[in-house]
Amino acid sequence: MPLEVDARGLSCPIPVVKTKKAMESNPQEEIIVLLDSNVSKENVLRLADSKGYRAEVQESGGEYRVVLLPGSK
Repeated sequence: MPLEVDARGLSCPIPVVKTKKAMESNPQEEIIVLLDSNVSKENVLRLADSKGYRAEVQESGGEYRVVLLPGSK
């Protein structure tokens, strides 16, 4: 089961910090990040890109589900 980071309701940089921590403590694992801000989504996507993760974004009702896949950029 993939690791899930629920960063809804949190303002930057907290979602990025939580996502980075999850990446560092679970290398090579799929991570799902739940967000409710476009700015947070963009910042998490930038982090993922810089760390070599491929990202898939699903949007529903103003919330984002970002699936991060390691080492498959």
